[in-house]
Amino acid sequence: MIIVLSPENNISNEVEILPQLFKQGLACYHLRKPHKSYEEYCAYIQQIDTAFHDKIVVHDHHMIINEFNLKGIHFKEQHRMDHINNPGKYFKGLNMFGKTISSSFHDLQNLEDCYFEFDYHFLSPVFDSISKEGYKGRGFDVNNSDKTIIALGGICPENVAQVNELGYNGIAVLGSIWKAENPLQSFKKIKAVFG
Repeated sequence: MIIVLSPENNISNEVEILPQLFKQGLACYHLRKPHKSYEEYCAYIQQIDTAFHDKIVVHDHHMIINEFNLKGIHFKEQHRMDHINNPGKYFKGLNMFGKTISSSFHDLQNLEDCYFEFDYHFLSPVFDSISKEGYKGRGFDVNNSDKTIIALGGICPENVAQVNELGYNGIAVLGSIWKAENPLQSFKKIKAVFG
């Protein structure tokens, strides 16, 4: 599984590039715009063809899942720690039937110890981050885990083979797409190497 995360701040042609990524086989797009309001999230999603809405996972404003036919919701680490102890209360009022629930982790032991059954888990940083300066990779080896773990942090065509060796079920990319001169070509290259 290849997941692309949105850049935190809008970049030029971002919404125009997205449909091209979906048409090239992107199955999951994580919409992560921490500085946007609920209304701005809605406006962003409305710019995307409804045919692709079921490939979008939102990191913020989870109630938006009731407005659009989205793929699912994602819990940032702190948000998970604040709410997942009482999931019944949190999910009440959210139309989650058939939707995915995922979360971010920055420590393998915390991921293993988490009792809540997420559909998949981000673990980062695996390699030195491309989008966050000074964010050093930790090279987590997850071969002994039975959870679905997605590698995040510094993923590029040159280290995709290493991701497979470390036992991950998929990759999540941000910097190697949005900081590339040609995001579409970069995605194609990563996809070709990942297989």
